[in-house]
Amino acid sequence: MNTPLDNLADMAVFARVVEVGSFSAAARQLGLTPSAVSRQVARLEAALHVRLLERSTRKLRLTEAGSAAHTRCQTLVAAAREVMALADTQSATPHGLVRISIPEAFAQQVVHPLMPAFLARYPEVDVQLIITDRTVDLYEEAVDLAIRITDAPPPGLAGRPLMSSPHLVCASPRYLAERGTPAQPRDLTQHSCLYLGADDRDRHWRFQKNGDEVTVRVSGRYVADHSEVRLDGALHHLGIASLPGFTAARALQSGALVRVLSDWAHVTDYAGTAWLLYPPNRYLAAKLRVWIDFVVAAQAA
Repeated sequence: MNTPLDNLADMAVFARVVEVGSFSAAARQLGLTPSAVSRQVARLEAALHVRLLERSTRKLRLTEAGSAAHTRCQTLVAAAREVMALADTQSATPHGLVRISIPEAFAQQVVHPLMPAFLARYPEVDVQLIITDRTVDLYEEAVDLAIRITDAPPPGLAGRPLMSSPHLVCASPRYLAERGTPAQPRDLTQHSCLYLGADDRDRHWRFQKNGDEVTVRVSGRYVADHSEVRLDGALHHLGIASLPGFTAARALQSGALVRVLSDWAHVTDYAGTAWLLYPPNRYLAAKLRVWIDFVVAAQAA
């Protein structure tokens, strides 16, 4: 009589097939033949008495039962990785792969510049940045840590704040010399503004000061849903831009940009605190601890 332990290897193989999308790709990664992988998935289906995958010559599709099984198999694989990570925690030298889910702009402008120094300091630690603005499930996906910008860290996760991430309204001195400097938020209606544009709400800029709130519908000739593009547009005197503080920091320090309406708080859904998050019950391996400590220390410097 089969027990759940008899099918652990089959569950791991099934999870890998779904992850990579084909038997042949899973076989290459696992060092098996495609027929062996197919047999293991078939054996799992027989043990569960359900079909997990609909097979065709072009692609695989999860059945409803397969989707439920895949979620649980992912958890199994993640737990196995944590068990193996216990050895790493006992190692004097941190080593292994660290996987971090991170928003695109924050990855490019804050974390990526730190990685050459980190990799030089820890030659046995590898880093994979999973650059996505999607909210990754740390319990079900093969990710060790996540960085999210929020004022309300999700319940059920442990974390450390990295840095404040306000949004600022900025422009080049040349643009302001030619067009004038807004004295109050409503003056923005007379200016060309560089805004996100992913949603119509993005052109409604909100400001708060001393308990008052003002919303201004801005307009402009150049709209971009990437902060570095808006930064470059502002540096080329195309208008007044709404930018994450970490995006604008270098240009503000050099004087290439100046803040506009600095006595008002610019309120957006994209502002908050950058948090480094991980499941509270996750046994932090040495490789994870040193990565966290390095990034936190860099922001505190």
